[in-house]
Amino acid sequence: MEAFVNSTLAVAIAEIGDKTQLLALFLAARYSRPFMISFGVFAATIFNHALSAWLGSWLADTIPTHWIPWIISASFVAIAIWILVPDKEDDSMGRFAEYGPFLATLILFFLAEIGDKTQIATVVLAAKYNETLWMTLSVIAGTTFGMLLANVPVIFAGKWIMDRLPLNVARKSAFVLFMALAVITLVSMKGEI
Repeated sequence: MEAFVNSTLAVAIAEIGDKTQLLALFLAARYSRPFMISFGVFAATIFNHALSAWLGSWLADTIPTHWIPWIISASFVAIAIWILVPDKEDDSMGRFAEYGPFLATLILFFLAEIGDKTQIATVVLAAKYNETLWMTLSVIAGTTFGMLLANVPVIFAGKWIMDRLPLNVARKSAFVLFMALAVITLVSMKGEI
């Protein structure tokens, strides 16, 4: 349960104001089909984060055990700092606009998530919670749920929410969360090595 809850919180908070959230807002404005766009976000996230979790688990099995707490903590610190840098909206959907709301969302969201801080967070969380397949699946479920928590409200009520949510506060909250995860990782994992 810890893997699911931490993954959900980490991604939901980190996603606020992220480029993929801005993309979800843009797609909602473009298509006005919130259910199809939400399903596209869900499908793209499951696929992307499953690959990311597999990479994180593989790295945790490959890297020497005594390095893992330091690498994971440093990664959390890097993500925390990265979160403080606002993303810019990309107004062009290019040729994907003709594919309709589900397929355009699936493709664009998957591509936008590559190398994104929430994808990197999924890799790091999967490396941290690598003990069992169930924990890895919990990370995938948690990061996907966190992504949906952050994006579905934007898809359904984007403009109204974005006018009222101070993104600076959200970024600072995410920064604090990832810094706390870095410290907790070092403290909890150092005793296991």
